[in-house]
Amino acid sequence: MNIKVVQYGVGKMSKYTMRYVIEKGWEIVGAFDINPNIIGKDIAEIMETKTLTGVKVQPNTEFENFLKSYKPNAVIVTTMSLFKDVYPSLEICAKCGVNAITTCEEAFYPQNSNPVLFDKLDSLCKQTNCTITGSGYQDVFWGNLIASIAGATHNITKIVGSSSYNVEDYGIALAKAHGAGLTVEEFDKQIASADKISEEERENIIKSGEYMPSYMWNVNGWLAEKLGFHITHQTQKCVPQIAKNDINSTTLKMTVKKGMATGMSAVVTSQTKEGIIIESQCIGKVYDKTEFDTNQWTIEGEPTTTITVNKPQTVELTCATIVNRIPDIIESPSGFLTTDHFNLPVYLKNKTTIN
Repeated sequence: MNIKVVQYGVGKMSKYTMRYVIEKGWEIVGAFDINPNIIGKDIAEIMETKTLTGVKVQPNTEFENFLKSYKPNAVIVTTMSLFKDVYPSLEICAKCGVNAITTCEEAFYPQNSNPVLFDKLDSLCKQTNCTITGSGYQDVFWGNLIASIAGATHNITKIVGSSSYNVEDYGIALAKAHGAGLTVEEFDKQIASADKISEEERENIIKSGEYMPSYMWNVNGWLAEKLGFHITHQTQKCVPQIAKNDINSTTLKMTVKKGMATGMSAVVTSQTKEGIIIESQCIGKVYDKTEFDTNQWTIEGEPTTTITVNKPQTVELTCATIVNRIPDIIESPSGFLTTDHFNLPVYLKNKTTIN
């Protein structure tokens, strides 16, 4: 099957997603971005490959017209981390009846943090007969991997997870969402204050579409849904990670001074009707030279099992998962379907290599 794919957001992640698509034997038929410095460039320059493709980056203002006239099989959206920020591009896909998959972390399970936009997009997808989902690193390493371990467990009392990543690898939007480069006072006002609220206030903010969930907020919802648990109460706490020394950030284009926030740790605790607690933590920050990505999850019960992955290549794993999921969104029922509705992502053989 010759799958025709459009790339929306031609930044750091697209270097891999576009190459991976081509090496699967599929086509990149369009690429769109808002950055005037890359508009007009052949995507080979973005992928850092030698052979020109003839596909040039177009301004995002041409995106909707392109979809209407070309009707690709799928769109990959690699732009922002919050659902409300990627919603306009996903809405265009839905209006045009084009399948889409996004790296937006909140889109992994947006119904528990922005249900109004989720319902709106889900309804639109069903009207135009297309499928949209969110996927990436969390799909496997915070989701299906944990669900698989649960399948080898007789009795579960608690699930505890922790994952760290370098915000430098994902672009400025993600780094800022983690409070990187803020003073402690600025972090408390702009980031941490969002969770110093009552449960009723949180629910009202969620209904308004203005809630800013950490990644694990959506992951806990996904895990509960996948495992058949019913969340009765969920809290989130964001804590700044403080620079012990000055750290240069190429993404922020600044030096994060000693005592400033390099990012944050977000801890999400979910109580379930079944009595099982899900406690997950993600640590996203600008790394110093000694730090590296880690991912560790423990399922407590009978038996208790811990799995640790050190130095995962998080960016490449995210992009490979996105590309391997494309056949799923093409073949699935219409609507906004979170990946707990899909089978496990599978390895798809490459058909070519580009240099």
